[in-house]
Formats: sequence, structure tokens, C-alpha cells
Amino acid sequence: MNKKKICLLGAFAVGKTSLVRKYVHSIFSDKYHTTVGVKIEKTRVDVDGETVDLIIWDLHGEDEFQHVRLSYLKGSSGLIFVADGTRQATLATALNLRQIAETTMGPVPFMLLVNKADLTDQWEIEEGVLDDLEEQGIPVIRTSAKTGEAVQEAFEQITRKMLEK
Repeated sequence: MNKKKICLLGAFAVGKTSLVRKYVHSIFSDKYHTTVGVKIEKTRVDVDGETVDLIIWDLHGEDEFQHVRLSYLKGSSGLIFVADGTRQATLATALNLRQIAETTMGPVPFMLLVNKADLTDQWEIEEGVLDDLEEQGIPVIRTSAKTGEAVQEAFEQITRKMLEK
């Protein structure tokens, strides 16, 4: 049995908790609850015939007053950075966190989820920017915790990457 730890990182209110709840419990709530510290969820998934116990660490949002404790990343097999498509600044936060994590941990499988795909008409992040990131080797997935769009696929993809390593 494989056990893999995944950490979700990003700015506050980008939808990290909503993505985890949608993936693990198939539920979505419009009510916003700030994550304090870290919230841990567990789920079992079968990917390519292999059963994996995922331990998903939903870390509190990063802002100018609160920074992610790098000790939370210890033992991670994969990282998911989350940005909110409707808030341009959250992409910079996610990319900055990726840089910090890579400096701290070295290379670890990761991906960037740009959440709120159900609100693309309100997006501040331009498609061209995301295309450029993909050309630089940053895997980008457009998700919606509300509708479930690409949520399952994102977690399966990061799990696959962790199993390859």
C-alpha cells in the first residue's frame, strides 16, 4: 500500500479547502471558512491499477500577515499550488510559493490549479499567461470546486506523477 502526502498551497480564499472537499467528499459550499494552520483529509484512490492512500494537507492561505510554515511541507510527495482565476495577484502568490517550496525541498512533483473555471467571464488571469507557464514546464489545470470541473483529474494527475518518482 502506497501512502502519499500532498500539500495544497496558495493565497487566502482561492478555493483550496473547497477543492479538497469536492475531491474527498463530493460536496461544495458557498460559505467561506478560513483555514487556521492546516486541515488534513485522507482518501484512498486507485490510479493505473495501484491503490494509494492520499494524505491531503490543506494549508492556510498566504497573505501579507500570514506565511506558510515550511515545516508543513516536510515529507510531501507532491504539491498543488492554487490560484483564483478571478484574482490576478493570487497567481503571483502561487508561483512565489512554488519557488520557496522548490528552494526548501528540491524538486517535487507539482501542479498549478487555476480555480473558479465556472467564472471564466470574470477572470483576471489571461489564457496567454497560463499558456506561457505551460511552455515553461508548469502543469496548469483549470478547475472549479463548485462544478467539479477537472478536480478529480487534477488529483489523479498529481498522484500519477508521485508514483512515477
